[in-house]
Amino acid sequence: MAETSTFGASRTITAFFDTRDAAERAAGQLASIGVGRDRVRITEGAGGSTTAATQTEPKGFWEELKDLFLPEEDRHSYAEGLRRGGFLLSARVDEANYNRALEALDNEGAVNMDERESNWRSSGWSGYQPQTGTGANRTTADASSTSTPVKPLGGAGMETRASSASAMSGARSTELRSGQNETIPVYEETARIGKRDVSHGRVRLRSYVVETPVSEQVNLRNEQVQVERRPVDRPVASGDAAFRDRVIEAEERVEAPIVTKETRVKEEIGLRKTVENQTQTVSDTVRSTKVEVQDERTGNGAGRGFAATDAARRIADHMQVIAADGAPIGEVDHLEGDRIKLSKSKSPDGQHHFVPLDWVDRVDAHVHLKKSAAEARAAW
Repeated sequence: MAETSTFGASRTITAFFDTRDAAERAAGQLASIGVGRDRVRITEGAGGSTTAATQTEPKGFWEELKDLFLPEEDRHSYAEGLRRGGFLLSARVDEANYNRALEALDNEGAVNMDERESNWRSSGWSGYQPQTGTGANRTTADASSTSTPVKPLGGAGMETRASSASAMSGARSTELRSGQNETIPVYEETARIGKRDVSHGRVRLRSYVVETPVSEQVNLRNEQVQVERRPVDRPVASGDAAFRDRVIEAEERVEAPIVTKETRVKEEIGLRKTVENQTQTVSDTVRSTKVEVQDERTGNGAGRGFAATDAARRIADHMQVIAADGAPIGEVDHLEGDRIKLSKSKSPDGQHHFVPLDWVDRVDAHVHLKKSAAEARAAW
């Protein structure tokens, strides 16, 4: 059973085979309908082990499959098939050759992966297990996405606070020595949204002949000729033809039933395939690495301290901002660098205003400032 993914103008068809001969024959069939060999790739599996798979798939199979635009569940299934010694054929076909290519692969014995996965599970294979969490608790490809924050420089007191921040985030701190450099790689995931054909089954019409007994009553006429002898004793009349040869015949006839059959078309049953296009919103999440700079140097106004950073973590959009004298001065629109950007919808002049994070005294259900309302507005 072949599967299809679509990205761009062409479609990628994938099909799994148990033997290389079957995969090569399928590639030959694709070539006969105009799919060049440069657009067909056959991935060879391992040495045919039939034991149950472990959670960690061989890296080589993942390297082979990473370029295929497939869901994670299908990628795991194909990796398991390759581990068991199968062969994976993938081909990029144009829209015009798509249906013929599917038929060619099915005709050459492409494996029904749903049935094969069911057999593997019955023998102990656990199948695809979606993982949650971050770092190594996700998939193998995500293992390198854990960031390493740099421990800020400073005195003993600052070091204690920085260590607490590292403990809160679960990150590893690195103490820089003079002349050393340390970098944090910034990772970002991108999502490719495509589509694939999923078989919902086939509808097949098959005609066959049945015989049904029929019966009907028919009235038949049956003629019978009987020879009657009657004894008589009378004189010969003048009109009698005495001593002449005579023959009298009577034919018996009977009616026999006959059956004639006429074939008529009583109904036509056919298949009609229609296509409907619908727009579907596909939602997912992508991850990216954010680097937070904690500059605890004092006296130069170079950045915000640990307290401001801790407050920033707890500030959420639409929180009410309250001055030290208890007067509300606005609502959080979002954080922008070292400042809180206030929503203009709650501003008396209809404009955005900014509040430095260093003014934040504490954060609970609201953001409380160290400055009075008059002092805050004077800085606007």
